[in-house]
Amino acid sequence: MCCISALLFLSCSQKSFSTEKEFWDYIKNPKNGLSQQKNTNGVDYSLTYKPTDALVKQELGEEYSTTQVDSLRKKYQEYIYLTLSMSKNNQELLNSKVKNRSEFGAMVNQLAFGMAEKVNLISKARDTIAMADYVYPRMYGMGGGTSMLLVYPREEKIMKNDFFHFTIEDLGFMTGEVSFRVATEPIKNEPRLKFK
Repeated sequence: MCCISALLFLSCSQKSFSTEKEFWDYIKNPKNGLSQQKNTNGVDYSLTYKPTDALVKQELGEEYSTTQVDSLRKKYQEYIYLTLSMSKNNQELLNSKVKNRSEFGAMVNQLAFGMAEKVNLISKARDTIAMADYVYPRMYGMGGGTSMLLVYPREEKIMKNDFFHFTIEDLGFMTGEVSFRVATEPIKNEPRLKFK
């Protein structure tokens, strides 16, 4: 009976959306706890939780079954996906920092291969959670910022607490360490898409 009550509470507090626009408007609204922004020494940082159904929708074709949706939800629910965006003067970090080919190469290398050492997900008990993977798509100066998808295991030591910390070490912009305090409740009750 207790489990049924908990399940009913979770399903009642979980938002469900018919359109992707409504879904993303909800996610990007900082009041809902899934997106945060900061500016430190002229560098704009944005951290956004990417819900399971965003990844499911991305992988599904035009035609799909309920079984496919359920299978993909199960696959993606094992991880926490965070989108980190950084920009200076509305430009990618590469365009606003580097002065020569050597600096450019070092920064590309850092962004493409070294971010696991520069970003940390830390539980309330101060345990650092190892990154499972990350994706840094190069925009070649066409984007208004540097964005990457960071993937962490959805471990109980993170989710059992009311928050975790996400930190970014200084990437050479004199920002010092930038930290976000992320509430777990909005992630536990992540919004869903209504798949038809």
